[in-house]
Amino acid sequence: MQHQQPQVRVWFDSQCPLCRKEIAFMRRLDWRHRVDFIDLDTAQDCPIEPALLLARFHAQELGRPMVDGAAAFAVLWRHLPLLRALGELARIPTVLALLERAYLKFLRLRPRLQKFLAS
Repeated sequence: MQHQQPQVRVWFDSQCPLCRKEIAFMRRLDWRHRVDFIDLDTAQDCPIEPALLLARFHAQELGRPMVDGAAAFAVLWRHLPLLRALGELARIPTVLALLERAYLKFLRLRPRLQKFLAS
């Protein structure tokens, strides 16, 4: 299995129990070490306001603009072997729009999920 330099950056909140679990899972799927997981709590500098990075999931492929929400998940998935097909499927605008709607619904539930996982 070939190891590569990180091809994508994702920012996450290590103070959020939900985020910690999700990122731990994604790290296990990152067999090729293509993802640079950046903890906002210890990041030296941020490309945008930290509050914006905390509000939605953000990712950036090398040489490309930063994206957020479902598009950021799709970028991440394309770099993880087991989720690559889902990331490629999300290139279809209708699929990405459906994923974004689901992500917006998730954002409404996120505070309750965070409290549940913290207890």
